[in-house]
Amino acid sequence: MPLTIYQVDAFTAEPFAGNPAAVCLLSEPSGESWMQNVAREMNLSETAFLERRHEEFSLRWFTPSVEVDLCGHATLASAHVLWETGELAQDVPARFRTRSGLLTATRHGDWIELDFPAEPAQAAPAPPGLLESLGVAGKFVGKNRLDYMVEVESEEVVRALEPDFRLLKSASREGRGVIVTSRSDSPDYDFVSRYFAPAAGIDEDPVTGSTHCCLGPFWSERLGKRELRAYQASRRGGSLRVRDGGARVYISGQSITVMRGELLTREQE
Repeated sequence: MPLTIYQVDAFTAEPFAGNPAAVCLLSEPSGESWMQNVAREMNLSETAFLERRHEEFSLRWFTPSVEVDLCGHATLASAHVLWETGELAQDVPARFRTRSGLLTATRHGDWIELDFPAEPAQAAPAPPGLLESLGVAGKFVGKNRLDYMVEVESEEVVRALEPDFRLLKSASREGRGVIVTSRSDSPDYDFVSRYFAPAAGIDEDPVTGSTHCCLGPFWSERLGKRELRAYQASRRGGSLRVRDGGARVYISGQSITVMRGELLTREQE
């Protein structure tokens, strides 16, 4: 029986912006290699697979190359699809069992708030080639369990980055990817960022919810604010609201469905 698959633009209120994710609602367990093949076929930064388990959902995320431990925009897209299709009532929070534990999503008008674990970065030496691959001098270099993070001098530097992805892939191989960030020059935002993950098969991710588990605590401490407005300055671009909750980070965004189709092939392990 065909499965419905959705393409959702996350962290945006307008189509063809933000970060596109595919969302597949499974009717039964599926094999890992099959899910990886579907993600490769969709060729988006993330494809999410949802399977209902009583009042919760199992949620797994795949890039075209690998399964990942944490993904914000595909979680946002998944919650959006559950409410849009009536799988969940509008006033019922979405609960996801994932490789990063229990994650929840709650509707607040047109915005969806994700409850994610904080992933603060600790100061760390830049691995050989990292700063060279970015072409920047870092004000601060840190690392958490997922990523390296580099603070640079200004928003202009963030926006002008043109990394050497071959060198960056090698330099960042001990982590998932590299976050580059600065304070924002705009009164509309507190900070800006970009995210590069060539080792995971994604040269640049358009808008990355999970990196804000690191960026939220970082900028909350430096700016003395618990509630922050963020912009990820990729070509597509996306806006986020971030609230520092200590051990948790609350990341909010909007989403819009741009495509719905049928997945006809169900080969599984």
